[in-house]
Amino acid sequence: MTLKKYFWPVVGAATIAVCGWLLYKELRGLSLDDVWESLVAISGLHWFLAALSTLVAYAALAGYDRIALMHLGKKVNLWFITVSSFTTYALSHNIGASVISGGVVRYRAYSSKGLSGREIGALIALCSFTFVLGTLVLAGLVLVLKPHITERFGDGFAISASSGTGIGILALIAIYVAISFLRPRSIKIGKTQLTYPSPRVVLSQLIIGPLELIGAAGIIYFALPEVGNPGFIVVLGIFLVSFSAALISHAPGGLGVLELVFVMGLPDMDQADVIAALLVFRLFYLLIPFAIALAVIFIFERTQYRANQASAES
Repeated sequence: MTLKKYFWPVVGAATIAVCGWLLYKELRGLSLDDVWESLVAISGLHWFLAALSTLVAYAALAGYDRIALMHLGKKVNLWFITVSSFTTYALSHNIGASVISGGVVRYRAYSSKGLSGREIGALIALCSFTFVLGTLVLAGLVLVLKPHITERFGDGFAISASSGTGIGILALIAIYVAISFLRPRSIKIGKTQLTYPSPRVVLSQLIIGPLELIGAAGIIYFALPEVGNPGFIVVLGIFLVSFSAALISHAPGGLGVLELVFVMGLPDMDQADVIAALLVFRLFYLLIPFAIALAVIFIFERTQYRANQASAES
């Protein structure tokens, strides 16, 4: 238990250290004044579009929970789902180890609505799968449209891919969709019953998963200048790599990982512009939601405490 307790924090800290060192080597000629000038150069319209992209991303994240509850056949108030999902992701994106940190918040929230531990575990698993599915859909499309995107990373990207890889990914997703229409029987493993998602659930996943990632990538895209900008598809592809790497690393907020991947993936752009765009992303997608989530948790726990006190007195 002691090993498990410290393993992921150590992994996250080591990732930050390595990426920080590599990032320092990439950006050692960059000054804070350059980054500030790039931030000031972002137009008001692009600040607005970046903020709007944030709203799209977090609205889609609420859809993750709604899809999972639809699959489980549970009815929960839409506003409660939205607030719970927002709080879960705002905290897990910043803290790291998203499955664990997000699981704690979801358990606290949905257990108050009568869901069992097993049902909440299934909800978390399905939300994670929706994210993976959305990532694969967009990765397949990006590889079909921009098959040479991995070459932008040079020798720093260990995986080579092509349009054939993208077609293969999309073919696997098509099989997943097709099976849902066949409505296979449920499988019981011990006390757990595994039910294949219905077509309604699967089609919702194919919309919500990609939409959340498109919104998140849009924050960075709109914060980048037009000079040297390779277009949204390329920015989206780089974001998929960087965000997935950040989640796998368990580094809090993907600190250092996002920056390193983007600087490597956008070699033709001014480094100060890239870092400025990532600062906008961190502000809108991580820091502001994190502050709001802390307030939400305080209000929720205070409400639960008062309700428990009232029950004890009556």
